[in-house]
Amino acid sequence: MPTSAHSTPVTHLAAEVATQPDDWARAEKLAAEYRALLPQPGERVAVIGCGTSFFMSRAISALREGAGAGLTDPWPASQVRFGRDYDRYLVISRSGTTTEVVEAMRQIPAHIPRTVICSSPGTPVLDLGDPILIEEVDEESVVQTRFATTTLAILRWHLGEDLNPVIAQARAVLAEDPAESLAAVRYAEQISFVGMDFAAAIADEAGLKLRESCQSWTEAYPATEWRHGPISIAAPGRAVWAFGPLVPNFAADVAVTGAHLEHREIDPMADLVRVHQLAVLRSADLGLDPDHPRSLNRSVVLDQ
Repeated sequence: MPTSAHSTPVTHLAAEVATQPDDWARAEKLAAEYRALLPQPGERVAVIGCGTSFFMSRAISALREGAGAGLTDPWPASQVRFGRDYDRYLVISRSGTTTEVVEAMRQIPAHIPRTVICSSPGTPVLDLGDPILIEEVDEESVVQTRFATTTLAILRWHLGEDLNPVIAQARAVLAEDPAESLAAVRYAEQISFVGMDFAAAIADEAGLKLRESCQSWTEAYPATEWRHGPISIAAPGRAVWAFGPLVPNFAADVAVTGAHLEHREIDPMADLVRVHQLAVLRSADLGLDPDHPRSLNRSVVLDQ
């Protein structure tokens, strides 16, 4: 199998991870182009997704409410409460074919605006809402990376954030040799991901990426909740990976357990790129194909 300069197999996942800084930069223009279809200040918004898209829904909701832009509820597509008084629905679906997403969109009250962000042309969701088609970040790998983070980037630009520093951080991450920068966590028996606010959703997404790509034992929690039970799993040979600023005394609490604390003072979205690199490394170490994870397909399409 061909290898990269860092001696890891060349996969669709690795190639798609590497485009993310450029994708996030282009997202600024997309946010401006589709401004009218994205949540407006003060609107009550429901954000819908499944799997990775649900975690992006949670991240977007936390950022939007944190910015004072309006009430924002994230929902798994199968559990949306349509009786709530929303002004807009925002749907995230890479494949555009996921059964729960399609069914949820069909249940949205006809008079309420709904926008769908998707990377797959010609799919059912595009006919069920106002589409934002970002085909340029579609993926060959089943494991989502750049579609999810670019969707998050669009919404962050839309909220008025300047992502240029985050893009620079991601470029710096990709310029490193991951075999060196991730040496402390590459062979960790177990990793707990933690974060606060939108970084808590990023932590959940990080755990999912390693479970999908290389069947790793990972967990994820809000950083303050990690002390309330999950700390018991931390031990030498295991790791705790913290996204965003550390909560008070967190480093000391991890040190007592003997686990390794992985933490960088960079934006959680840029730090997630490091997790993507780790997924590529660990899957190669185990001889797994991260483009086609066990028991997973690109879309969950259920029998009707």
